[in-house]
Amino acid sequence: MEESRTSTRLLIVSAVVLIVVLISGPLGYRFGFIPLMPSFASVLVAVLGGAITAVASLVMVLFAIRDSRTQDRNGLLVSLLLGIVPVLILLPYLTASVPPIHDITTDTDDPPAFDAVVALRVDAMNSLDYGSAALPADELARLQTSAYPAVKPLMSTLAPADAIARSESVLRDMGLEIVSTDTAAGRVEATATTFWFGFKDDVVVRVTAADGGSRIDVRSVSRVGQSDIGANAARIEAFLSRF
Repeated sequence: MEESRTSTRLLIVSAVVLIVVLISGPLGYRFGFIPLMPSFASVLVAVLGGAITAVASLVMVLFAIRDSRTQDRNGLLVSLLLGIVPVLILLPYLTASVPPIHDITTDTDDPPAFDAVVALRVDAMNSLDYGSAALPADELARLQTSAYPAVKPLMSTLAPADAIARSESVLRDMGLEIVSTDTAAGRVEATATTFWFGFKDDVVVRVTAADGGSRIDVRSVSRVGQSDIGANAARIEAFLSRF
């Protein structure tokens, strides 16, 4: 019985430690204490360890139920729930069925260009060039169109200057940091920062006069990572909906 209680306590402690690892790795990268790859590794360790802890707890729970060891059963249920936390948190990201792209725009033929943001991306892993040697622009556009058909230009009855003002307001309401607003150029630039890792995605809104109103095009590009797990497309769709 004592050995069983020790195993239960060990599983609970392990589950708690793994949750701490899950949180500290990404936040450590966000605040500059841990490099990117070790922070990714900590997440994988937390997920794998959590899964193992949860399975071990489940097996022991079944034995505890059979042997009617109520005290052990309660403790094991706690370790089971704690162990599965990292898996549940990361499951949407691990199972996301999206193409491995990180540059999304409403205009794949003539993507909106960044200006003020360029200086902020000097150390970024990803380029602002639309397409690359590994993934040409036409293939990038095809992947985006197939995965995110709702990402399209928006036609508005607002005059361009009013559309620029509204774009800036919507971006602020979405929690983005405004980098630059250039009404004459018809451009608003902003940066979104993710909570978990503190990853930065840059957004540009281009407004042009069209049919007595305005055409609004948006582009969102991640600074880090081959895949954005659908974040940039979701951000653009949210902007267009709010606009």
